[in-house]
Amino acid sequence: MVSGTIFHCKKNSWPPEEYVSKIALQLVRLGIRLWSYVREEASYGRKAPIDPFSKEKTKPSASQGVPLGGMGSGSISRGFRGEFKHWQIIPGLCDASPVMADQFSIFISRDGGIKKYASVLAPGQHEGLRKSGDQGIYSWGWNLTGQHSSYHALFPRAWTIYDGEPDPELKISCRQISPFIPHNYRDSSLPTAVFVYTVVGKHWKGKGQSQPSLHLGCKTVKDNPPVTFSIAAIETQNVNVTVLPCFGLAEGSRITAKDMWTKMSQDGQFDRDNFDAGRSMPSLPGETLCAAVSASTWVEPHGKCTVAFSVAWSSPRVKFSKGSFYHRRYTKYFGTSQRSAEELAHYALTNYKRWEEDIEKWQDPVLKDDKLPEWYKFTLFNELYFLVAGGTVWIDSSLPVENSVSDKARLKTEENSKIIATPAKVDPNGLVVDHISGTYSSDVGAAVEDRGKGHAVTEETVETLNEHSLVRPQDDCDDVGRFLYLEGVEYIMWCTYDVHFYASFALLDLFPKIELSIQREFAKAVLSEDGRRVKFLAEGNSGIRKVRGAVPHDLGMHDPWHEMNAYNIHDTSKWKDLNPKFVLQVYRDFVATGDMSFGIDVWPSVRAAMEYMEQFDRDNDGLIENDGFPDQTYDTWTVHGVSAYCGCLWLAALQAGAAMAFQLGDREFGEKCKRKFLKAKSAFEAKLWNGSYFNYDSGSSSNSKSIQADQLAGQWYTASSGLPNLFDDHKIKSTLQKIFDYNVLKVKGGRMGAVNGMHPNGKIDETCMQSREIWTGVTYAVAATQILSGMREQGFTTAEGIFTAGWSEDGYGYWFQTPEAWTMDGHFRSLIYMRPLAIWGMQWALTMPRVVIEPPRISLMDRIDLSPFGSRSSRFDAGVRKAARRKPSCFGNSVFHCAC
Repeated sequence: MVSGTIFHCKKNSWPPEEYVSKIALQLVRLGIRLWSYVREEASYGRKAPIDPFSKEKTKPSASQGVPLGGMGSGSISRGFRGEFKHWQIIPGLCDASPVMADQFSIFISRDGGIKKYASVLAPGQHEGLRKSGDQGIYSWGWNLTGQHSSYHALFPRAWTIYDGEPDPELKISCRQISPFIPHNYRDSSLPTAVFVYTVVGKHWKGKGQSQPSLHLGCKTVKDNPPVTFSIAAIETQNVNVTVLPCFGLAEGSRITAKDMWTKMSQDGQFDRDNFDAGRSMPSLPGETLCAAVSASTWVEPHGKCTVAFSVAWSSPRVKFSKGSFYHRRYTKYFGTSQRSAEELAHYALTNYKRWEEDIEKWQDPVLKDDKLPEWYKFTLFNELYFLVAGGTVWIDSSLPVENSVSDKARLKTEENSKIIATPAKVDPNGLVVDHISGTYSSDVGAAVEDRGKGHAVTEETVETLNEHSLVRPQDDCDDVGRFLYLEGVEYIMWCTYDVHFYASFALLDLFPKIELSIQREFAKAVLSEDGRRVKFLAEGNSGIRKVRGAVPHDLGMHDPWHEMNAYNIHDTSKWKDLNPKFVLQVYRDFVATGDMSFGIDVWPSVRAAMEYMEQFDRDNDGLIENDGFPDQTYDTWTVHGVSAYCGCLWLAALQAGAAMAFQLGDREFGEKCKRKFLKAKSAFEAKLWNGSYFNYDSGSSSNSKSIQADQLAGQWYTASSGLPNLFDDHKIKSTLQKIFDYNVLKVKGGRMGAVNGMHPNGKIDETCMQSREIWTGVTYAVAATQILSGMREQGFTTAEGIFTAGWSEDGYGYWFQTPEAWTMDGHFRSLIYMRPLAIWGMQWALTMPRVVIEPPRISLMDRIDLSPFGSRSSRFDAGVRKAARRKPSCFGNSVFHCAC
């Protein structure tokens, strides 16, 4: 659990210079092209997906805390000192600045009013609060020191304890709850959170009156979609709730912030007549309006009272800068009207106890496991913050809300384009046996109907709609809408696939239907082609945006799903890791969920992805070769010839592809993969095995014999999917021990994680920026591989370095903003990043479901006939279908329509 004194804030945690600026110094040509591209995008009013020149909004802050809300509906983070910050309501935009008007405050009166205390529940003096004569928030009581207060975080909940502050005779606790509930695809989409305040009396005579209050302010930004906020409290026999619908921060306001504070300090409540004043008026562009809710209660000496508040926000429509409007997932249940925020706030207050029961049921097996280190338990759950604060977008349907000129223009462009697609060819029994190519014109469906009809839909109505309404093509496979999450708040690309490879264990374990939906999106993309020209910044050459057969790097930025590959540093159609990663993820998900229909649906894409890679085997040894540039996820680290990383991924993909082919009845392709695997494995070991580990690559550069921490990534997935090991146990354990002894222990004694590259003489590989970095997610992946290989102690020691450097109070203060990378001196790169979710790969290794563990352990050298389904049960959602045989349909709801 992340805990600490509430006022504790590290000083000088980060060196003054920006480490990321060294990219431009090392790669001058790329820097010039990137600068030009960033400026060009800005001229169109758009952000570039990677912009290392604008870092002022992404500087780290050692005061981050658990974010608010569910997934995909916009998020608000809350610092451990109480500030509401890191606003990500608009997709791709993150405003890190705290809104200081958004606060909880406490007003206390006891001993007949002789003793009174009033304070904002946020410690210290903040910038702009020391002005005099102002009618704004400076006039509030910022009296909390924080010296007797503490913060404790266990995502999706957090606890703040005010022990004797501001009243020495009261202990106040705030419990923050958000609806992040595994396998609950309704409530986990809701933009709301609950704060439960418990006031405990100590020693005094008589009663004491306590009035916790919540005040929220919002500012309207021109051209942004409208957002409605709602705050509420539960009124009970012992709790009296009053409201102030509107006050302002400027002196000209009818009711000022100072007036609000004075009223509460004197009377302890607002006027009851305010309930008749109606809802707050909408704010104008650039205008800031505020509202407040107060809950008054009496507390006996040694007594206790509880008050619950909720916050909700509603921005029902998502608009991408070059794309369409979509309705967010929660509108499926609460409609699209302005009243949605009120209904959400009410729903939260009436359901948060059930949420907590579900959260505890989920977390208790881990928290009560004495065999697990304490640091691991809390880091495991807290790294999930990214699924809320990582810029997630969850929409209800793949169909856009067509109501703008840009929508129609884009649709017209797509109608005039030609898309290469690949339908499945099946035998009479429904088994996939082949796939062929065809050309189809694109088409898009009509607008999504407003389910809410201007009102929030009740739970009973939702059940009726779900059961009896006309379903869309994917409703028969438990359609959960479409889900996007960013690579990071600094790398603004949706569902970056080479990184999702590491992060996807979290979704597979907790929200498997979302994981399958993402894989379906990429399966569609494999069989598509986008012929628009793109300039690649690293080499200065150009090519087409999306090549058929190549797995895209990402689903896009400005128009996701329709304009993929926002990443334009390199031509990723020539990358060597994306296609194998697709095959490995699909097979793992196929085995883990037991969803045969999923396997049938995506099989044409798996086969196309494998066949696409054959062009990179230039010497006919079964292995793919790298092309002398950074053609994989390490996109500044050049590779020559056969590489340990990509080669191992390819071996694993061949094995997974063969296993999946046999299970789906495509024996011809399965035999082809098996033969190629046997040939490639022999060549891989001959070219790279040096007696203790696999060399970085087969070239003759100065770092070709480097020890790469991630060299067994393919073995990680092989073991995680229940397949036989790629190599004999001696080679696997020898390699992992070498990585542990060198990449881990030789870096600050193992207290920082695993450095990516290490020379066999014990010196860090300084070949490039990424070779000398420690990647947080890769370290977790190495730890998971160690655990799967029977090296549990080494695995936890390896991963503990990330906790020590990033999450502990002795580290750099990166909690709830875990970066992609840091170096030995603490420089960071790319805060709030996707890859650290790979810690759930460790949990997968520790608790793999039986359906994965129990497939027959047979050697691919003899035959492949794995069948992990049979009578075995899956631990995943009962709603995930297990179909023995059926005719596979084309991909429904796709912009790339085909004629079935």
